[in-house]
Amino acid sequence: MDSPNRDAVDELLQTYGATGGINYLDAAATLPSRLAIEAACAELMSLMFPGFRSEALVNSEDLADTTRTRIRNLHARLKTEICRSLGKIPPNEAIEAKADEVLTAFLRDLPSVRRLLWTDIDAAYEGDPAARSYEEIILAYPSLEAIAIHRMAHLLYGKVPLIPRIMTEWAHSRTGIDIHPGAEIGSHFFIDHGTGVVIGESTEIGSRVKLYHAVTLGARSFQKDEHGKIKKGGKRHPTVEDDVTIYPGSTILGGETVIGARSTIGGNVFLVQSVPPDSLVYYEEKQLRIVPKRKHKPVTTRDEFRE
Repeated sequence: MDSPNRDAVDELLQTYGATGGINYLDAAATLPSRLAIEAACAELMSLMFPGFRSEALVNSEDLADTTRTRIRNLHARLKTEICRSLGKIPPNEAIEAKADEVLTAFLRDLPSVRRLLWTDIDAAYEGDPAARSYEEIILAYPSLEAIAIHRMAHLLYGKVPLIPRIMTEWAHSRTGIDIHPGAEIGSHFFIDHGTGVVIGESTEIGSRVKLYHAVTLGARSFQKDEHGKIKKGGKRHPTVEDDVTIYPGSTILGGETVIGARSTIGGNVFLVQSVPPDSLVYYEEKQLRIVPKRKHKPVTTRDEFRE
């Protein structure tokens, strides 16, 4: 190896030996595999919507066997990653028992998630005049994928570290919709278009809520401890009650901010205060003027001067 490359290697090795949060040399054994979690997300989407994920269409006679195979594969894949997220590969008896407990509860709750997703599909169909069929929503609406992954990641939130965040970040990278797995979201949830939507960890969303693109449900400020470090946890993000519609570009911040039921928030609104039920919130529009353009004088060429 020539000298410049050898020097670069030596310097990199020195940084690997230094202390710090990015020097996790035992990651292969003690951190979940992002690739494995992403593959599990794709398998979970096929489990929620068999036949819709580019795999061979499932014959109704084979559906039971196919579903059992998928569940077995998911159990094997996720058990290893859960053991890693709990910090032990190969797992000891306690870690393995904990992983089995988490997985059993997770897989048992998937039917309930699928029932919730059907309410989300129905909300999309009823809430978007452009939607021609349920099949179109399942195949082509990014919001459904983001919501589906969030609902499944939420089952694991607080039970195992890292994995729920990897799941929702997989959906975020594919859809442009960033939903933290800690957010609590009711039934019949629809995000129209969706790009740029951000929903923070402690957000609470009721039923039949509709968001448009570029809506942020975020934190207003961060409390700090006596050492000046940000305090983790707590209610930092807004509560959105039932039957609320929030139009594009609006930002709603703060853990004490409550958007009352049946309210409508207009586009590009910035809110850091609560809104009572049945409210319409919007900025007074500036006067719009449409005037004719000024006509330009014809350009005289040099040839015209020569004549």
